[in-house]
Amino acid sequence: MTEFDPAKFEDKYVHYFPELQQAYKNAFSRINERYDSSLVHAIDQQVLNESEPFYDEEDGFWIELPDDPYDRITGVVVDRERFETVLEAHVEAIESELERVFDV
Repeated sequence: MTEFDPAKFEDKYVHYFPELQQAYKNAFSRINERYDSSLVHAIDQQVLNESEPFYDEEDGFWIELPDDPYDRITGVVVDRERFETVLEAHVEAIESELERVFDV
């Protein structure tokens, strides 16, 4: 388990890149088991690739998404409600995995 230092998380890609990769990978695997694989891959590659994780002691981990995530999806036909359900589940899974990986 990695010892988490909130101050170092501001420069997360220098100090915690392997842990971030692991958290995102674990979240992807969890969500991919529960939802349509093509939609999960589209969200992962077309929305979450532009997201960024943040941490503060009051709110914990949270994911900042790019603007208009639904409009970024191409190659998959999905209604907005279904898209938002899967995206929300995926973001929650990432936040949960970040808490687990960093034991926060």
